[in-house]
Amino acid sequence: MNGRVLIAGIGNVFLGDDGFGVETVRALSAHALPGHVEVADFGVRGVHLAYQLLDGYETLVLVDATERGGDPGTLYLIEAPGSAPPGGGRPVLDGHHMTPDAVLGLLSTLCAGTGTSPPRRTYVVGCEPACVDEGIGLSAPVAAAVPQAVRMLLDLLRAGEAEAGQQSDNRCELRRTP
Repeated sequence: MNGRVLIAGIGNVFLGDDGFGVETVRALSAHALPGHVEVADFGVRGVHLAYQLLDGYETLVLVDATERGGDPGTLYLIEAPGSAPPGGGRPVLDGHHMTPDAVLGLLSTLCAGTGTSPPRRTYVVGCEPACVDEGIGLSAPVAAAVPQAVRMLLDLLRAGEAEAGQQSDNRCELRRTP
């Protein structure tokens, strides 16, 4: 992965396993990462994520709970399609329900006419949740998947570094967006 990379943890820590993305980027922040990689906890602030992406990133990696029918704790690496909103329409702006699709749709709208373009590549590192009911804390299978997800993210970055022929060893700092 050449160019700037944003790894965004998303999800609601008050809904059990929906906090997977937030926990994973917290764990990832303890690792040394290349200087062009930014890790941030966006939680449920999808609109903030869309505006952050206007700063120009080559690659976006969303980390989130992802229901795909597998066993709880199953990890998925998904290369997302382009960032146009489904059906070519305008994204629905609802600050409490900004799904990754809605964020990418909003980004396309925000980029129009600004000279900024959406990330060229978007990945989702997802984890099959066991429970997204009200409550704080991850279920046992999802908590066990967090270190595996961190390894998946590090492997994804290493593969991109090897592809780009870049090497760096800067300490990553996790930041929460306002």
